[in-house]
Amino acid sequence: MASECQGKSSWPELLGAKGEDAEATIERENPDVDAVVVLEGSVVTGDFLCTRVRVWVDTDGIVTRVPVIG
Repeated sequence: MASECQGKSSWPELLGAKGEDAEATIERENPDVDAVVVLEGSVVTGDFLCTRVRVWVDTDGIVTRVPVIG
């Protein structure tokens, strides 16, 4: 599904980065998306949106999953 979306769709280089920095980088590199920092273990919807990137972080605010469009 991400192939149907515009612009960059995955940010593996942000794994281990600070969540706030990752959020800013994602939105700078793909202005069509809204990056949302989400704490690991949080309940989220299962829908797919080309305009959203979830940035999963641990309790220290460090990115724990590769951010991808969805």
